[in-house]
Amino acid sequence: MVVVYNDEIGVNPMIVRIARSKIVSRSLTLAFLFIVTLSVSAQWTAPQEEGVPAYNAGPPPKGTKLPALLTKADLWGADAQHPYQTHAYELAAKIPNVLHQQPCYCYCDRMGHNSLHSCFENTHGAQCSTCLKELYYTYQQSQRGRSATAIRAGIMRGEWKAIDLDQAATMK
Repeated sequence: MVVVYNDEIGVNPMIVRIARSKIVSRSLTLAFLFIVTLSVSAQWTAPQEEGVPAYNAGPPPKGTKLPALLTKADLWGADAQHPYQTHAYELAAKIPNVLHQQPCYCYCDRMGHNSLHSCFENTHGAQCSTCLKELYYTYQQSQRGRSATAIRAGIMRGEWKAIDLDQAATMK
């Protein structure tokens, strides 16, 4: 077998071809992995304006008991750092049927929640500013005599975004 070297650089052309094919192969593999990663992660980069999240169109049927809401005493640590976190659970206990009829625009229905009520059945509500603002908005509007349907329409319009949580903590 005769080995021919490239006179200009003194490298065997066979080695050059092998090296080029490895570079091409690795580059194509890397490009493929990048495209797969990009397409899989696209679901989290998409805007969350996906329509109205889950809610219940009416109050629970007669005789149906809603799941229990947490109480202020159930919150501690990071879930009770601010007065508006614990106060929200006190107010939620006053309007459970209204909360049951409201959507939650943090899109927690993806986690199995079926309304704003679900957010306050656990500590999720204390950790999420969207849930907290919607709760305070719902309570405020309920105290003004608005129906659950009218409150839901306001939530869908985004009126809850104007709630200042520090001020809301003083609601009675």
